[in-house]
Amino acid sequence: MSDTACVIPVYKAPKDYQAFRIGPRDTNRLAIVFDPNAASVSLTVCVEIFDVGGKTPPNRHQWAVEMFFVLKGEGVALCDGKIVPIYTGDSLLVPPTGIHEIRNTGSDRLYLLCIMVPNEDFAELIRRGIPTELDEEDLRVLKRNDALVMC
Repeated sequence: MSDTACVIPVYKAPKDYQAFRIGPRDTNRLAIVFDPNAASVSLTVCVEIFDVGGKTPPNRHQWAVEMFFVLKGEGVALCDGKIVPIYTGDSLLVPPTGIHEIRNTGSDRLYLLCIMVPNEDFAELIRRGIPTELDEEDLRVLKRNDALVMC
């Protein structure tokens, strides 16, 4: 027998995610999946949702590594002057201090899974924003119902 305790995983469904716009003119929303409060570790996991033509402002993190995985859509990622097109299934790793931004260049919304380690007050910044709701389109993507083909 081992002396290690059983750790119960934290479970959330898309209906449990809290979504925010950081600023009133922002063209992207962030739905928090896990943050330090839920995960008991310094990380933030969210789904970033970009309206058509939406983008993040150029930003950087002092210590955090930020990873993006494109769940659906297309866009471009800019980091320290380099431009990379991104499409569904692509991933992007932004090192600390890299000045970066993401732009939705597609004709539909862009959905990115975003993981930041350590948190570097990212979750707190998001939560200080303007609460918003996930709509039916968002929930279809997050539940992957958009992948179903109707015959």
